Amino acid sequence: MTDYFLGIDAGSSVTKVAVFDENGQQLGMGFRRIRLQRPYPGWSELDPVLAWNAVSEAIRAALANAGIVGNDIAAVGLSAAMVGAWLVDDTGSALRPGIVWEDSRAQDLLERRAADVPDFYQRVFQSDGCVLQQGCTLPLLAWLRTYEPDVLDRAAHVFGYKDFLRLKLTGRVAADRTEAAVAPGSARQRDHSPEMLALFDVADLAHKLPAAADSETIGGFVTATAATATGLREGTPVAIGAGDVPATVIGASALESGMAMAVLGTTCMVGIVSDQPVFTPPNLGLLFTLPGENWFRAMVNVAGTLNLDWAIETLLPDLAGEPDLYARMEAMIAPLPIGNEGVTYLPYLSESGIIAPVVDHEARAGFYGLAPRHGRPHMIRAVYEGVTLAMRDLYQGLEGTGDKILLTGGGARSLMWTQMIADALGITVLVPAGTEFGARGAALLAATAIGRFGSIREASRATRQIQRRHEPDGSVKPAWDRAFANYRARRDSSLRR
Repeated sequence: MTDYFLGIDAGSSVTKVAVFDENGQQLGMGFRRIRLQRPYPGWSELDPVLAWNAVSEAIRAALANAGIVGNDIAAVGLSAAMVGAWLVDDTGSALRPGIVWEDSRAQDLLERRAADVPDFYQRVFQSDGCVLQQGCTLPLLAWLRTYEPDVLDRAAHVFGYKDFLRLKLTGRVAADRTEAAVAPGSARQRDHSPEMLALFDVADLAHKLPAAADSETIGGFVTATAATATGLREGTPVAIGAGDVPATVIGASALESGMAMAVLGTTCMVGIVSDQPVFTPPNLGLLFTLPGENWFRAMVNVAGTLNLDWAIETLLPDLAGEPDLYARMEAMIAPLPIGNEGVTYLPYLSESGIIAPVVDHEARAGFYGLAPRHGRPHMIRAVYEGVTLAMRDLYQGLEGTGDKILLTGGGARSLMWTQMIADALGITVLVPAGTEFGARGAALLAATAIGRFGSIREASRATRQIQRRHEPDGSVKPAWDRAFANYRARRDSSLRR
């Protein structure tokens, strides 16, 4: 009898749930959108009731679309947007909206702390390998202590999004190592860090952070209440799970030392898996702790396909919503040469700026080199090339890269864009089969937790399936090198250093 595994990937705007067989084949999925709440400038929150309802409904949709019932699911795995802060009391009831990673309310507090402790940011990076983000758990704990002390006093537990969802599924409190290490915590110890808790002046709140467990272990079992809400069988094992980036590395079958992986989604990320934590280049990018004694050193351009979404809405509103939008758009830009006649775009569209290849929270997107002879095709191609060259910029900041990279995310569906990346980086680009790699990674954690695989690394490797392979065209390398030189010149003149 075939076993089926259910993976949950809860983002800050969309929750996706998918059913997989033991070979990693996706059989059906469901998704629900959830509205991100921004009650004040810099705040980003989710309603806990709506978040749980979205998961419950998406589970039911995934089961229906896979043509199975809850009794057919052998185990459930979880992943979700990382860090943030979800507060519950001793009955498991949420005390306030969940704060998600995009939140920047703690920025002023961090600046004051850095003024008091001159090496503040360096100490954080030396511990967890990440440029500190305002929406991490410890900055938010410090903010809550200052501005919502009554709520914090009533909180029995503070944890991440997926841990809140696991509590709703199982009634049990737990956390995992992938998130504890970036709270910020310790990448070397793969856990919370007493030193970091003290640095943020929240050491006395350590008891509110659940102990970290391995992602590929069982974290509880579906309760009767959760079974009624989701359609799952009461007693179904639920794995501890992992953050969304580690789960995606697993689901894309990148969990082996030396493997490079890129995500071209709303966020653009390029990284490499290692068997030791890598802290170079210093004070840039992120370091993710992975299940199975691996780490993922990543350089991040906070805005990826978001740039193209904006360009379509702004420059091509007449085509927005057309079923052949991307084919028509790419036909429009195909005749233009590499380098785009000097029209360049810096894809720094996120309001939080960038954290690689330099840190500049004031960095913003912009077009350069426009002249009267240029039109919308040049601007659209500039966005494609700008994101591509940003990926090359990120890739060159990594150590130990090889001759191939796995590419995931919505942008990987574009044959033209994928070939641009292969040519600009000068390496082979492999596109894995499937679309929901975060959910797939969560499902593989569940399968490993109940013993279907000997290790999560084995699970990731055994289920690898490559859909497409793009080889670099050496004849266009000089053109891409010139385009990259122009891009870097524009970047260097616009960013703070």
